[in-house]
Amino acid sequence: MDGEKERKKERTRRVPRAVVAAVIRFAIVCLLAAGCATGERHDGEASDAARNAGSAETESAASAQGADAGLHSPGSAAKAEDRTGVSESVSPEGERNRHHDKRGGGPQPQAGQLTAGEWSDLDDWEGWTDQLNGRDADRYRKSWLFFGFDRIAVQVMDGERPVADAEVTAISGKQPLWTARTDINGMAYLFPVLFDEDDQRAEAPNGYGIEVRAGQAVKRVGETGFSRNEPLVVDISDAPRPSETVDILFAIDTTGSMSDELQYLEEEVKDVIARVARDNGQQLDIRLSPNFYRDVHDDYVVRSFPFTRDVDRAVSQIAKQEASGGGDYPEAVEEALRDAIEEHEWSEEARARLLFLVLDAPPREEAAREIHRLTRRAAEEGIRIIPVASSGVDAATEYLLRFLAVSTGGTYLFLTDDSGIGNDHLEPAVGEYEVKLLNDLLVEVINRYGGFGKATL
Repeated sequence: MDGEKERKKERTRRVPRAVVAAVIRFAIVCLLAAGCATGERHDGEASDAARNAGSAETESAASAQGADAGLHSPGSAAKAEDRTGVSESVSPEGERNRHHDKRGGGPQPQAGQLTAGEWSDLDDWEGWTDQLNGRDADRYRKSWLFFGFDRIAVQVMDGERPVADAEVTAISGKQPLWTARTDINGMAYLFPVLFDEDDQRAEAPNGYGIEVRAGQAVKRVGETGFSRNEPLVVDISDAPRPSETVDILFAIDTTGSMSDELQYLEEEVKDVIARVARDNGQQLDIRLSPNFYRDVHDDYVVRSFPFTRDVDRAVSQIAKQEASGGGDYPEAVEEALRDAIEEHEWSEEARARLLFLVLDAPPREEAAREIHRLTRRAAEEGIRIIPVASSGVDAATEYLLRFLAVSTGGTYLFLTDDSGIGNDHLEPAVGEYEVKLLNDLLVEVINRYGGFGKATL
């Protein structure tokens, strides 16, 4: 994955349809030329015919793509016949209409149109560490000042039961270095040298002390080194049962560069909120907070809303937003994170705290130290940052988003070109992944982190 490789997927199209589209367009162009020569066609009619020609070509190409989403391998597009369709719940007419010419309009925004993939570097740790040694990752680590991804993986158990939301701290001497909270499976990931530059980084000579707090129970373990494969298992007695609360916050970039996808994203997020509340609201206490941000000098930098259990209110807050402002490439990402992490009343006890960061541009590099502080704070509070990378994200931004996800126990989500909606999307520098409808993937991720179905643990 080293080097600036060509990272856009090839589009698989069926030759007969492409030929038909070309013939149709050629014929119409010939008719237009003949009409112009004889003066028998009015300018307005010619314009309509030209638009129809482009529409015919686009529909033919889109139909050829059809259900071309499924498993993707890095560096090449999967063969169409080997892919699993993502649109089983979409009618044939809806499948045709959800593709559009990126030069013009698109289908009517509704849930179940955008496509996305997921990659968890925490679950592919060997691959991630190998990638970090490559030229690209090394350059971006230095750009964003994320240096030491040496981790200590800890699993907290109470007998056979994973302990959720336990506070786990790595200590050197008497100095706490990194604190995180366990997820629903009892896992916590500590990065005690994450922001230490290479020439200043050294593993503690006697290892790190690990302190675990779960309710009133406290346990300390000494002389622990960095994890290679298996986690350090810490057994603690009388740990509290998981909370029934799940906090879900969306921080969405609403600058002008998001205009190609914002309306679609809003529909997807509204659908996700409604589905999660409907399917789990009777079982768990779900709190929601939609938030929006732009850039300095725009009409607002962050427009935030407090957590609410009122699903209709959260949906209406999303529906009122539109894309505007911005201008240059970087946006006020650090301001959005500061507001989300420090200006919201996250639950003191929760089975999951999820921060979905939806964006297409990075913060400015001079904000790196503030990003570090907020990353550390999110890990301490058990807030898992889950980026959703939209069109416009470049390689440097991708790595930053993956850094944020890894260091807070999150996962990396990214939109793909398979929907035909929006501008081109960067092919991520990851392994094989499955393309899914974005709303289904978001619900899946929330259910996984919330441990829905595990309420009686």
